[in-house]
Amino acid sequence: MKGYGDPYKNKKNKNTKLSKEQIINQAIKLHLKGNIREAIKYYQQIIKVGWNDPRVFANYGIILRNLGNLKEAEISFRKAISLNPNLANAHSNLGNLLKDLGNLKEAEIYQRKAIKLDPSLANAHSNLGNLLRDLGNLKEAEISIRKAISLNPNLAESYSNLGGILSDIGNLKEAEISIRKAIELNPNLVKAYYSLSRIKYSDENNIWQDLIFSENILLKKSKKDQVSIYFTRANILHKEKNYKESTKYLKLANKLKLAIRPSKSDNLIDKSKALLIESDKKDFNKKAEKNYCENIFVVGMPRSGSTLVESILSMNNDVCDLGEINFLEESFKEYENSKEDINFAELYLKKVNSKTNFKITTNKNLYNYLYTGLIASQIPNAKIIHCFRNPLDNILSIYRTNFKRGNEYSSSLVDCARIYIDQENVMKKYKNRFPSKIYDLNYDSLVTNPNQEIKSLIKWLGWKWDDSYLSPHLNTRSVSTASNIQVRSPINSRSIGGWKNYKEMLKPAIAIITQIDRYKDLIL
Repeated sequence: MKGYGDPYKNKKNKNTKLSKEQIINQAIKLHLKGNIREAIKYYQQIIKVGWNDPRVFANYGIILRNLGNLKEAEISFRKAISLNPNLANAHSNLGNLLKDLGNLKEAEIYQRKAIKLDPSLANAHSNLGNLLRDLGNLKEAEISIRKAISLNPNLAESYSNLGGILSDIGNLKEAEISIRKAIELNPNLVKAYYSLSRIKYSDENNIWQDLIFSENILLKKSKKDQVSIYFTRANILHKEKNYKESTKYLKLANKLKLAIRPSKSDNLIDKSKALLIESDKKDFNKKAEKNYCENIFVVGMPRSGSTLVESILSMNNDVCDLGEINFLEESFKEYENSKEDINFAELYLKKVNSKTNFKITTNKNLYNYLYTGLIASQIPNAKIIHCFRNPLDNILSIYRTNFKRGNEYSSSLVDCARIYIDQENVMKKYKNRFPSKIYDLNYDSLVTNPNQEIKSLIKWLGWKWDDSYLSPHLNTRSVSTASNIQVRSPINSRSIGGWKNYKEMLKPAIAIITQIDRYKDLIL
């Protein structure tokens, strides 16, 4: 216990030993005061000596999560729950952690358990609402968060979460009001600043901007919060066209984010190679014979215009947009792990039918491009729309986005370029094999000449034309992707050529992209 004193001794009387309860209370007190370093030392020593107190494991789990040590945090939360199964806050915090890990179904179980244990726990209602938003259940999500606000009108987190939902459903004015309320209640709630920086906020009150650029806002913040602060600053400076300063904060944000979550780009590239081989198998399985709904898959890189495309398509009343649902990969894993003679397509279509009975579905999980060969050869009535755009504009947009989870490579310009090229090469191979199944949609052409490009797309789909396809910004559907704000504006070409404002920053990506023959003159 060197370096910070002996917690077993009373500071006022060095000869008087503190009780176990006093030591634990001292650790919790340090934690509440924001003295995280000292609190960690206390918690670790308490755990080391074998004092199995659920409060210690629950609180230590919170710190570990904030530090990005998610697996250790999970162990700590589960230990707290095993010691006290009625600890509602521990269930809710474990639910938040599982959400971070992408295990949304189990996360929902723990949030609902927390509410069952303590129906008055506003945090749990707010957390459940935020989780339901990720699951695409916006209606119930809004109800849950408004319940949290009714239980605790001063819970800043709830107003921030509500603002996110309101953004998803297109109510941007009320979203701004709600997020501002969150900052008013808690000027240190970093994620609220980030949400506000993404919308077209009013200029009536820029106090929050002064706060986010203050040095104090960085004090005692977790690495995850620091990432959000830097992205927020970059967004504000980008809107002000101060690209040099925006670059500085983008680099800080992504460098720190990579330290928390490594890129994993090699995993994605290896996966694409393996699936190319898998789709070549002649004896994969027989195609389902039943006459199923029309299955449209929108694939490509993140930030390639796919959300806009899905908004255009879902102007058709016969279309159910499934969003970025992971049904395809889940079905493939079930097929691979099954010892029975099952059909891959049937597995996928069963999942789709459990969610909707619409005539047409769109699946916008972009990484379905990895499974293009299986989609084209196995899924009945399948059509694939491959979205792409200028690689440097695409890479810049990815690098500027603070993705909630997944897309870890997004924080490395080099890896963004590698993934872009690999994705393009994979799709080229599949297009040669299934030319009638895949439609190339160039985002730059779409936003420059929407009338022509949208009509061409609708004709390829074999649908009857309707002028509503030209006004996707009027679509009332909810959008929970990183493009939920942009898609509410009329189609425009403002983002084309934006990479030129960040040319210096993009040099690592440019060096890789321009090695490809078709892009060697890209920056001229």
